[in-house]
Amino acid sequence: MTPYEGILIVGMAAITFAIRYTLFAAGHRVRFSPWVTQALNYVPVAVLTAIVAPAMLMPDGEHLNLAVDNAYLIGGAVAIVLAARWHNLMVTIIGAMLCFFVWRWWLG
Repeated sequence: MTPYEGILIVGMAAITFAIRYTLFAAGHRVRFSPWVTQALNYVPVAVLTAIVAPAMLMPDGEHLNLAVDNAYLIGGAVAIVLAARWHNLMVTIIGAMLCFFVWRWWLG
């Protein structure tokens, strides 16, 4: 690691800490409108979607793969169906992982 990378990492950590600490320290004085509070409820879903969708659709990181031999896509689709049907986190995780590994095994 070069010295510039270390400075960059420390700088990013300091900025992240400062933003979070400021809101934490002034949290009892800061009140958001109901609209902003409702919008903030969707942040985790949006962030997870932004992380997971590219891994499902482009497992090699470069090319879109919508074929049935893409175990990531099949496992993700199964996870969506299980989550929509049962609303149970453990069922979704176990079922999607099982489907993913069986699909990879089946395709060789």
